[in-house]
Amino acid sequence: MPTTDKPLAGLRIVEVSSFVASPLAGLTLSQLGADVTRVDPIGGAADVHRWPVTADGESIYWTGLNKGKHSRTVDLRSEEGQETVRRLVTAPGEGGGILLTNQAGRSWMSHESLAALRPDVITVEILGRTDGTPGVDYTVNAGLGFPMITGPVDHAGVVNHVLPAWDIACGLYAALAISSAVRRRERTGVGARISLPLEDTALSIASTLGYLTEPQVTGHGREGTGNAVYGTFGTDVATSDGGRFMLVALTPRHFRDLVELTGVADAVAAVETALDADFRSEADRFTHRAVLTALIEPWFARHTSAEATAALTSSSVLWEQYRSFSDVVDSGVLSSNPMFAELDQPGIGRFLAAGHPASFDGEHYFTGPASELGADNER
Repeated sequence: MPTTDKPLAGLRIVEVSSFVASPLAGLTLSQLGADVTRVDPIGGAADVHRWPVTADGESIYWTGLNKGKHSRTVDLRSEEGQETVRRLVTAPGEGGGILLTNQAGRSWMSHESLAALRPDVITVEILGRTDGTPGVDYTVNAGLGFPMITGPVDHAGVVNHVLPAWDIACGLYAALAISSAVRRRERTGVGARISLPLEDTALSIASTLGYLTEPQVTGHGREGTGNAVYGTFGTDVATSDGGRFMLVALTPRHFRDLVELTGVADAVAAVETALDADFRSEADRFTHRAVLTALIEPWFARHTSAEATAALTSSSVLWEQYRSFSDVVDSGVLSSNPMFAELDQPGIGRFLAAGHPASFDGEHYFTGPASELGADNER
């Protein structure tokens, strides 16, 4: 829960939301010290039982995104419930007057209706599509282009990424937008009406990274490269005992070490001459990635994962062995990382939970567990 030494201590935020982007924004603000109250309809919003769940049906997903928040439940369809939300948002006092929501189109909690009660109110409304129509991460991503270049190069269909990247980016943008609006309000006394479509988040990032600029400038879009890293040399290889490693050689030194490690320096030099290439160049390493991969793969196929790990550790090559989520937990990395601390979550149990990934003066900020639905109705 909030403490006075955290960066956003003193802020009071009312969150009317569900699923990923909006709850993640509220969680991020809570980790940084804001007092966040999530308001749900009686019985919970559509995400209250979302998978993964425990054997007893408690949502691991819901509690994970709502750690450190107070929980209010009201009848959002009734005038009394709507008035409760308006009163929570517009209550007088410094640091309050902030609404975070992805429940678009509700006139009773629109910026205009809340500003009539508190002129300096800050509202952040997360939308699906730019035109205000509904959209979620998977539908936004489908219309953007990434599934067309994800997956094996010989796969004729589309492949969805399992990480809700646009939800995550949108949630973090929303937290940044609130922090920025508060800073402006402190200087000017003026509130803010902030609209943040999930689709615009995706379009903005795709534009910034060149995916949307490339077809405008060159006349062609990005092609899929499978597990190869676009524009440089990076590939995955298999070891003799079935392990799999991701290798990335961003710099000439990385590539030189990889060539020496695998004992193919003479072969690589011969290929370089035959192709009139310069493998000090990222572009040439990428262009001829297939033949370079074929040269290094046999070394890994002859060695175990332990032998590959030892050799790669002593080199400058960027690498990691592929692991499952269970492998990560079993490795002990959570207990050795100061970003994790034990959390006792009612309904779920005790487990190591992450705090805010940024450390402030060496300290990671944590929240308490998620409140049970409606636990703070009387507060």
